[in-house]
Amino acid sequence: MCMNYIYFFNQKNGTYPSPIKSSLSCVCCSSQAEENRKRENQAAILIQSWFRGCLERAYLSHLHKKAIIIQKIWRGFTARARVRQMVKAAYFIMKMNFYEEMAVRIQQRWRGFYARKHIHDFYARKSYMEGIIKKNNFVREELDEICYLQKKERESLKMIKEQTAKVYQAHRLHYLLSTKQCPGVFNSPFRQAPHEMELLLRQVKHSAPTRLVPKSRVSFLGIPDPAACSFSAPTESPWIKSTRTCSIRPALPPIASRNHQVMAVKARTKSLDVED
Repeated sequence: MCMNYIYFFNQKNGTYPSPIKSSLSCVCCSSQAEENRKRENQAAILIQSWFRGCLERAYLSHLHKKAIIIQKIWRGFTARARVRQMVKAAYFIMKMNFYEEMAVRIQQRWRGFYARKHIHDFYARKSYMEGIIKKNNFVREELDEICYLQKKERESLKMIKEQTAKVYQAHRLHYLLSTKQCPGVFNSPFRQAPHEMELLLRQVKHSAPTRLVPKSRVSFLGIPDPAACSFSAPTESPWIKSTRTCSIRPALPPIASRNHQVMAVKARTKSLDVED
């Protein structure tokens, strides 16, 4: 309403009255004050925001410091507890090692005492070794005696084999025996005493063998192998005259009939014809 009145007055007269001028100046001052107020408000807001930021940063720094202190205290506590546990474990291990070492020493002493007392007794071992020495000497004497007897037995067997071979040779060479008219080979007139073979030829009797001895069973000096002759080793002296003969020919079975011989000849002829 007032603005309409002022506009109507300006169109009619072309001038502004004095109250209007004062009101216009008031309007201009109020707009400037409004602008100043806005600028001051923005400045106050900026100051408040900066101050509040400083307070928040200071509070956060304080909280950060306090958190560091709390973390330091907690980490120190946990580290001390862990070190305490490590010290306890190390001390326990050290005690166990010490106890084990002492137990090993005790066991060593006890085992040594027990072994020396019951297992490796010096006097018992000494008596045992003396008994072994006596037994060894006794066994050695028995073995020497057995060896001596075996040696004598071998020598006697060898002598019996030699005498048996000489008897066998005397049987074979009985035709060389000397007579009253003609002296033999072994009874030379130039010898003071007759030869040993001559005496043996006088004691044995002539007995020609039924078959020859194989060459494989003849020794180097012409004396046959004892296994080739049927003469058994005599228990008495071989120089005693004996009537035993060297029967080497095996006994053949009697011929039952002639048919077997005829059949064998026929079969042999047939086999020869087949081969031709």
